[in-house]
Order: sequence, then structure tokens, then C-alpha cells
Amino acid sequence: MKQNIKILCGLLLILIITSTIVIFSFGNICYLKYINSGKNIQDVIVDNETGEVEILDRYEKNGKYVVKVKAKKPGKSYIRIDNGDYEEGKVVYIHKSMIITDNNYFGKSTGSEVIPISITILLAYILYILINKYIHSKKDNMYQYKNIAYLGIIIFVSFFAVSNFLSIFSYYGLYDTITKMIDSLSLVSIILFPFALITSLLVTISNIVLIRKEGRTLKNLLGLFLGIFICVFSLLPNFVYGILMKSQVVNIYNLNGPGPYIYNFIESLVYLGITYLECILIGTIIVAIMSVKKRISYDKDYMIILGCQIKKDGSLTPLLKGRVDRALSFRNEQLEKTGKDLIFVPSGGRGKDEIISEAEAMKKYLIENGIDKKNILIEDKSRNTYENISFSNKLITKKNANVGFSTTNYHVLRAGLIATEQGLKLEGIGSKTKMYFWINAFIREFIGTLYSERKKHIIVFLLLVVMIIMMVLVTYFANNI
Repeated sequence: MKQNIKILCGLLLILIITSTIVIFSFGNICYLKYINSGKNIQDVIVDNETGEVEILDRYEKNGKYVVKVKAKKPGKSYIRIDNGDYEEGKVVYIHKSMIITDNNYFGKSTGSEVIPISITILLAYILYILINKYIHSKKDNMYQYKNIAYLGIIIFVSFFAVSNFLSIFSYYGLYDTITKMIDSLSLVSIILFPFALITSLLVTISNIVLIRKEGRTLKNLLGLFLGIFICVFSLLPNFVYGILMKSQVVNIYNLNGPGPYIYNFIESLVYLGITYLECILIGTIIVAIMSVKKRISYDKDYMIILGCQIKKDGSLTPLLKGRVDRALSFRNEQLEKTGKDLIFVPSGGRGKDEIISEAEAMKKYLIENGIDKKNILIEDKSRNTYENISFSNKLITKKNANVGFSTTNYHVLRAGLIATEQGLKLEGIGSKTKMYFWINAFIREFIGTLYSERKKHIIVFLLLVVMIIMMVLVTYFANNI
């Protein structure tokens, strides 16, 4: 990691030096393009207000009239063209470094396209580091919270990399790029709110079904809380805008005052924050699906079957039956492909309303399906997934045993993450189940990765805050210089 940071800092330094050389080499010349055709141009008028420019050339190109000017004195100049019936003018700013920017203090200068090109190169290298980290981490162990964090951040950075790359072809200065980005974030608010509302409704319906099936617990309400959070924060900028509009202290329309910049900061931070969270959620969904779709190797010595509630008569519920059936199908596939049998480890204690332990119920079902008793090793003390894996692992005495686990598809990632927390590398398989279980599982692991990888997310958030502050400061100074 330290090596990557050194290379990144070196690349940043090279890009800064290169950009500086390019802009200082060509930036004292400016090509002003006017919409009006040059055929009837009678005069080019230069109003040197505080600065001074020299006209080097004037010509028509691609239906536009081009005036080539050179910086002579720092300040502000106004160059007009006149054909007798129509007049068109452009403002140029001559910096103390004698670089000319068109239309704005932070506008376009000759060669300034090197800035978005450099940013794109820098983002591409950051993506390379992140993708490389993600690939190695996933190869080492699929079930890690950092895999979700890496993937979510990759999606987020990719959005900016593509957006910045496209801006190269329509680059018109730093100020224009920033204002377009802020405007695009405003557009996101229009697109985002219906999405947030629909997501909230789906999650709420899913949670209601889940609560009816499993009871009113905090984990079963996570999706509802997230949906409310997204909706509230999607509306926050509009709420702030309403307050600022009524404020007697802050004028939101005064570009020389703090009002519009306070609003732009809050709006940009909220929408960038929500976009980032959505990228992490997408990363969670992708990793969860990949963990289910991943084909595990046919070399297992043991297969732990994770328990869940059984029926009142001691038989298996459809959910638990699915887990055992999936373990049985894997064992049959392994036998067919390699000839190697495995030992089942049904895991689950006895609940208050259960006549026998979940492990004992699974053992009966396995025997009914032709499994010899000697190939069944029950663990009947555990009360949750953590204990399922921990207690089952203690029963496995074979050194360097290849161990898998069978659970429901939505639960594979969760169980794998718990195994990783215990220092175990297990491979999981999952049985099919209802969609409402999936939705809540996504939300739970999404929150889990935010907490587990909080240092990474805090760093990204702080970088976002710094970036937004710099963007807002650019727009402020551009309107006040």
C-alpha cells in the first residue's frame, strides 16, 4: 500500500508539473471564437479596462470568426466584433502570470485541456490500484467486508472518471466544469427522489412481510430505516433552499454574498454522499450475488448445515429443508465427479418452542435420505450463526480439512463474513428463498460494511468534503474577482 501511495504522489507531481508547463507555455495566447460570421466584420474593438491585450490575428474558421490575442498587462479586457448591424463581445482575464482565460477568471485558456486529461489519468491509476486490491482480496477470501468497500468505491470513482473523461471534449474552463457538475447534482435530485421513494416502498413492504414471518426485531427494520434516511436526505437541499429563500440575513440570489455558495455546498455534499452510499449498496448486492453464484470446489471433507427454526412437530421448515437439500445435492455432485464422500455437520440448538434441537431434526432428515449415521456429526448447542460456525468447527478434528457450509442463498455472504471474523476460510453454497429475505440481507451487509470498513469510508467522505469546499470556493472567487 505504501508503494502505491508513493507512486500515486509521484504521478500527481508529474501531472502537476506537466500541466503547469503546458499552460504557461501556451496560456499567454487566447483564441476567441465568435458566433457571428466574419464575412461582414467591419471592426474588432478592444476595451482594455484594467488589463491589456494585443491582437495578433483575425480570421474565419468553420463559420466562426476567430480573434487571436496575446497578454500584455494583467487585468481585464473586453474584445468586441462589429459588422455594422450586430455586435458581439467577450471578456478575457489576464492573470499576473500573463495567462489569459476566456469569459471567466477560472475560464478556459489555451492548453488548459491538459487539466481534465491529467485528472482522468490520475483517476485511472486510482482505479487500477482499487481494482488490483479488490481482485487480490477476493481471490484470498470472497467473504470480507473490504471486498464490498473496494467494489463500492470502484463504482463511485468510475462515475467520476468517465464524467471527467467526457468533459475533455467539451472543456471550457474550471469554472464551467464545476458549475456543470453542481447542476448535474441538482439533476440527480430530480432523478434520485422517485428512486428513493420506490426503494423505500419496496423495502417497507419487504420489511412488513419479514416482520410478520420472523417478528419485530431491529435487524428486520433496517431496510425501513434506510429508506426513510434516503428520502429525508433527498429532500434536505430543497428544505435548506426554502429556508434560505425566506432568510432576511442571507440572499441566495446574490452571487457576491455567501447565500448561493452555502446552498451549493449543502446540495453537493448531500447528493455526493447519497450517490456514494448507493455505490456501496450496489457493491454489496454484487458481492452477495457473486458469493451465491461462486462454484465451490468438490474437495470437501465436511459440510456444515446452518440451522434455523423447525416446525412444532420437529420436522423441517421449507427454509431449513432447502438448506439440507442443497447440502445433499452438493454431496451427490462431489461423489459423482470425484468419488469423495463427506461428513455432514448439522448445526443448531433447541429453541424454547422446539421439541428437539434443529441439528437433531436435520439428522433425522439426512438419515431418511440415505445418509449413514457415521457420516453425520451433530452440533446441537448453538443459538445463532456465529455459534453455528464456531461450535461446528470445534467438532472437526481433522487437520487441514476442507470445510464448506450450506445455508439459504441470501445468508451465504453473511455466514461467510462471520467465518472470516473467526479466522476461518470456508466456502458456502445456498438454497433458493423468497425475495424479501434478500432485500433485508443486502441492507444488513451494507450497514455492516459501512461499520467494519469505517476508516476507508471516513477518508473518502473527508476527501469529498475537501473537494466540494474547493469547488464552491472556485465558484465564489470566480464571481467576486
